[in-house]
Amino acid sequence: MKGNIYMIAGPSGVGKGTVVKQLMKLDEKLALSVSATTRAPREGEIDGVNYYFLTREKFETMVAERGFLEHAEYVGNCYGTPKQPVIDQTEKGFDVILEIEVQGCAQIMEMLPEAKGIFLLPPSYNELEKRLRGRGTETEEKISKRLETARTEIAQAYRFDHFVINDDVDAAAARILDIIREYRD
Repeated sequence: MKGNIYMIAGPSGVGKGTVVKQLMKLDEKLALSVSATTRAPREGEIDGVNYYFLTREKFETMVAERGFLEHAEYVGNCYGTPKQPVIDQTEKGFDVILEIEVQGCAQIMEMLPEAKGIFLLPPSYNELEKRLRGRGTETEEKISKRLETARTEIAQAYRFDHFVINDDVDAAAARILDIIREYRD
């Protein structure tokens, strides 16, 4: 039986990576799509595990060769979902989780209407700001840009099939797994 594709999106700092990491521990039928990016790795990130870290030139070559399901530029860096690994995993029966940006979801929704979108929301805008500042990895200018972008992205939540508030990582992951299991039945 072929697997499904689930896009998990939300504003920067909402905890997508943390929630997805917990989600992956909960079900062996899930596979995580590894995105590509032109941004520099953060401390502890591993190429091919957290992201495929690409030069802008390599990224643009993959775009020209239609090697992505979606791609977008976000806060000065490019992000994309390599197509072939996702196809391979769904054909093996895995439900594939894509942790992607809102722009990318719109592209996939158009190309693959059967893919399900799950929007992850922060408990509040103030909490989102606190999380972004707590990272300690970006300049004030980048934080301000991410917060501005977050307002626009949150306004797009209604376009998704489901939304989940990340007020607690374990609870948010469990709610997402419940959604996934509903589609399996």
